[in-house]
Amino acid sequence: MTSISNIKKQTSKIKIILLVILFYIVLQLLMSAQIINPYWQQIICYAGVMTISALGLNLIYGFTGQFSLGHAAFFGIGAYTSAFIIKSANFSNPLLLIIGLIAGCILAGIIALLIGLPILRLRSDYLAIATLGFGIIVKVLFDNADAVFPVLGGSRGMVGIPQLTTFTWVLVIVILAVLILRNLINSAPGRALVSVREDEIASEAVGVNTTKYKTLGFVIGSMFAGIAGALYAHLYAFLHPQNFDFLKSIDVLLIVVLGGMASISGTLIAAVVWVLILEGLRVVLPEAVLDWRLVIYPLLLILIMIFKPTGIFGGKEFKFLHYGDKNE
Repeated sequence: MTSISNIKKQTSKIKIILLVILFYIVLQLLMSAQIINPYWQQIICYAGVMTISALGLNLIYGFTGQFSLGHAAFFGIGAYTSAFIIKSANFSNPLLLIIGLIAGCILAGIIALLIGLPILRLRSDYLAIATLGFGIIVKVLFDNADAVFPVLGGSRGMVGIPQLTTFTWVLVIVILAVLILRNLINSAPGRALVSVREDEIASEAVGVNTTKYKTLGFVIGSMFAGIAGALYAHLYAFLHPQNFDFLKSIDVLLIVVLGGMASISGTLIAAVVWVLILEGLRVVLPEAVLDWRLVIYPLLLILIMIFKPTGIFGGKEFKFLHYGDKNE
């Protein structure tokens, strides 16, 4: 029976791999044939970028239960770090993007560790206010960064960033992020993270170092945001501090809640739905009322949450995101 079960697992994994490869080939062919034009190619990549960032916040909020409103700060730190390094190198090489991604990811993680140790002792609303304050501080630093590093542009924005992000890069990072999060949640540290969310006092009573695990979740989630920000910088080739304000954190939070708290599958689907609603309305609405999309899409999300309050997946997962024989 064990042998048959293992064969089924291996077959399932092969099917998933083949589906991902097929998805990639089909999209690449459609892009090459210009059936998917450059504008929508960029939107598809943006959906992937937001997926990575939302997976990070889902780890922090959905799985660990730490309500953070400063996620955009780490997104911005990754973006500016990668843009600064690659633009300063003064030559454009796709492989250089790897250095930028790693640097943005690591710096976001280091800063998350430094601020996480003191503020993660706070709980609930106090933690949300602390992370919101951190996000505001980071945006102000971005606004005035040109005083120290003129290349960052300050409040005028940073231009001339090499446009190195491609669909291939985005898809690879999304897959790695999903695998890392899946393996983490199904490990002993992952179960400790979930126990902190369920009952922090009870977790402490049975010997779980809650501060350690809250910091672990916060750092890894922020690193996801950092690498997403780096991809974002080289997707649009322009950065402005306004791109990383409080509303960007709310956008990511909406994706997590829409997809379902503590659901990797939900985040994957919700990020695509969110981007399609937002950009689809841009295409459908007349230019005179284009800004109404910023009213319409929140109303659509409210309706979805009324009829599906636990989100699209409600904490459930696709079968391939489970270990063992758990059902979808």
